[in-house]
Amino acid sequence: MTLYIVMMIIIAYLCGSLSGAMIISRIMHLPNPSECGSHNPGATNVFRINGKLPALIVLIFDMLKGAIPVYIAYRLGITSFFLGIIGIAACLGHIFPCFFHFRGGKGVATALGMMMPIGVDFSGCFILTWLLALLITGYSSVAAIVSFLCAPFYVWLFKPELTLPVTMLSCLIIIRHSSNIMRLLKGEEPKSLNRKKA
Repeated sequence: MTLYIVMMIIIAYLCGSLSGAMIISRIMHLPNPSECGSHNPGATNVFRINGKLPALIVLIFDMLKGAIPVYIAYRLGITSFFLGIIGIAACLGHIFPCFFHFRGGKGVATALGMMMPIGVDFSGCFILTWLLALLITGYSSVAAIVSFLCAPFYVWLFKPELTLPVTMLSCLIIIRHSSNIMRLLKGEEPKSLNRKKA
C-alpha cells in the first residue's frame, strides 16, 4: 500500500503539472496567458483574455487533473487521509508545474476537482459558497478566498478525517492569493463579474 501511495503522489503531481491554460491556449492558437492579463495561467485569466469557451475548457481540464488521480487512488483502496495528500500533490503540480518552469496558477479548479471524488456533499457546499461570493462581490479571487476559508469547516462536518489535508490545502491556496489580497486592499483587483448599470 505504501508503494501505491508514493506512486499516486508522483502521478498526481505530474498530472497537476499539465497546465490547462498553457496547453489549451497553444492548441487553440491563443495568446500565452502567462504573458497577458494577470500573467496567471488559470481559467480566470484565460476568461479575461479569450472569453468563455476557452476558459470553460481550461476549467474542466484543471478539475479533471485533480479528480482523476484521487479517483484512481480511491479505487486502489487508499485511505481518506492519503487521498487528501494525493490531492494536495496534484494542486502543487498546478501551482509549481515541472513542465512549465515551476510557474503555475492558483490551484482553485484543481483543488475543487480533487475534492469531488471523495465528497460530493462538501464539494457542493464549496461550489455554492464560491458562486455566492462571486455573485455578491464580483471578484473570483474573493470567491476563492472565502470558499477555502470555509472548506475545512465543510469537510469537518461531512468527512472529519480529511480536515487536516484540506486545511493544509486551504492555507496553501490562500497564500497563493496574497497578491490578489494586496490588490483588493489597494482597490486595484479587476472584477471577473461586472454588472452593467441600467
